[in-house]
Amino acid sequence: MSFGERMRARRGELDMTRGELAALLGVSPSAVGNYETGVSFPKEEIMLRLFDALGTDPNTLFQDSFQWGRQPLDPKEQRLLDDYRGLSALGRETVRTMVEALCACRDEAEAAPGRAEPRMIPLYRTPAAAGYAAPAFGEDYDLIPVAGDVPPAAEFGVRIQGDSMTPYIADGSVVYVNRDPLKAGDVGIFCVDGDILCKQYYKDPAGIVYLFSLNRARADADVVLTSAGGRALACFGRVILRAFPLPGR
Repeated sequence: MSFGERMRARRGELDMTRGELAALLGVSPSAVGNYETGVSFPKEEIMLRLFDALGTDPNTLFQDSFQWGRQPLDPKEQRLLDDYRGLSALGRETVRTMVEALCACRDEAEAAPGRAEPRMIPLYRTPAAAGYAAPAFGEDYDLIPVAGDVPPAAEFGVRIQGDSMTPYIADGSVVYVNRDPLKAGDVGIFCVDGDILCKQYYKDPAGIVYLFSLNRARADADVVLTSAGGRALACFGRVILRAFPLPGR
């Protein structure tokens, strides 16, 4: 059974019309029909919404299908999708917003590859908190050029609020983020149970993740996550800064 056939069968199990599914995905009913008949395939951001709308997962829809990006899911893609499904509703909406913004930048660049203008990246207006009081991340953003003080490797920017990362990251300042893998001591942007945090990262040999405040006077804002804790963690990227010594090391 193909991806489209499984999608249609799952929609039938839920007694959902094409129009109802289209409304949840933000596409037209004809687009849903094209997905189900194999005429076209959902983009990544639409696919994430599809898993939610049908209450299913990649393994159920794909199984032995090789349609995703015209190749099977690799382990990193599978882990990403598993992490996404473990997030709260707010966390999933945050991921969708970021993906849509990055795809918009990609599409704009691909539409006019010969332009001399600098590459544009999203700068999120809603600040990431350097403590716990994080508002919804990515509700709105501006596109800014990668020029001047913006590092060439930056993929998006985030405005920070709070004092737990001072003096290295000041309250109200902007940090620039890319997708490089995090190493111990790096600073990253994280979503913890729907709260967006800017923290220093460390994972110990036992698998416990520590998110530290660089301002050790604000150690009360540290976060510790264990595998048995049941808390949802996602990393949006590495802040483009040097690595800092870990507390007590």
